[in-house]
Amino acid sequence: MTANLRWLAGYRHPRHQLPETVAVLRRVFATPTPLMAGAEAAGDPVAVLPVLFHLLWCQELTIDLSTPLHQGTLVRPSAGPR
Repeated sequence: MTANLRWLAGYRHPRHQLPETVAVLRRVFATPTPLMAGAEAAGDPVAVLPVLFHLLWCQELTIDLSTPLHQGTLVRPSAGPR
């Protein structure tokens, strides 16, 4: 869990909050979807992943932090309002 949180903390800065990409990611991950499949569906992973990691840090999207983060990690919408 600590390694996951350290990784995501690297994306905590608001510069990663790109509104157009955020909107696409919210749509893509409206249902649980593997991390890389969703990133690729949202656009170029190089551009999309920093925004996705920011949303995970902010808990707008969520993952199981108790297992190592990898390309098949299921990303889902957060249960609570943000």
